[in-house]
Amino acid sequence: MKLPLSGIIPPVVTPLLDNNTLDVEGLEKLIEHLLSGGVHGLFILGTTGEATSLNYNLRKELIKRTGELVNHRIPVVVGITDTALHGSLEIAEYSKSAGMDGLVIAPPYYVPISQEEMREYLESIAPKLPLPFLMYDMPSCTKMHMSVETIRKAKELGAIGIKDSSGDMAYLFSLIQEFKDSPDFSVIAGTELFLPETILHGGHGAVAGGANLYPRLFVDLYNASLNKDLIKIALLREKVMKIDDTIFNVGKHKSKIIKGIKCTLSVMGICNDYVAFPLRKFRSEERRKIEQHVEELNKIMF
Repeated sequence: MKLPLSGIIPPVVTPLLDNNTLDVEGLEKLIEHLLSGGVHGLFILGTTGEATSLNYNLRKELIKRTGELVNHRIPVVVGITDTALHGSLEIAEYSKSAGMDGLVIAPPYYVPISQEEMREYLESIAPKLPLPFLMYDMPSCTKMHMSVETIRKAKELGAIGIKDSSGDMAYLFSLIQEFKDSPDFSVIAGTELFLPETILHGGHGAVAGGANLYPRLFVDLYNASLNKDLIKIALLREKVMKIDDTIFNVGKHKSKIIKGIKCTLSVMGICNDYVAFPLRKFRSEERRKIEQHVEELNKIMF
């Protein structure tokens, strides 16, 4: 895996037929859809991939099949976050055996931990990891917003970058500033609307949920940002905002983004829209809204 890791790295949804069965045909279609859109890497078993709702056998099947389908055409990194250290290490070792390129670590969830406890956790887990790893700041899910000092400690222990999903642009810029003299350390935005600012200020890319749907749009926005083409950036960001205003705003629960992406992929004929327990997929009324939005979006995307 070439460092720094950069570009558009979609947080890939996990296509499912039911809570214990991978939608294998849908996974193949999805991966080819993403690759044909020119993405630079894939992030599986993240928040959008519903990792914490999947049993270990299913996680391992997803890792194995993704590796086979991608076949080293682009890097694949795997989320290994778990409540227990041994669980994270089990998935890490399996990822190594399946030919994955890297790992992604967020703070263990459920019981809130301190910055000091997180740094001690990293001191324990980092030496045992068989692959390069990125940090993942997702305070809305982990109840912890990792400090720049904690990320600095992670880098000392071998981290090759961070995905920032805090939604805090000032924090994102502080990370870029902190690691500006570390050319192999990636600062990657998890808030896709921050992509242009991330690149223009010296960051490296985005883990953009919307890239599951329209990968080429996000790749084009990334390239426009690299080229500092402000006119093109404005035009493309307007399309990204349209996704945010439509697909991501169907439904009323916090899970609506995951449900919206899966439902849209189903409407596009790419994969099943089943969502793992405890979440439930959109009902008929919400699906009709997604169908209308897809029809509208297709008119401006292509």
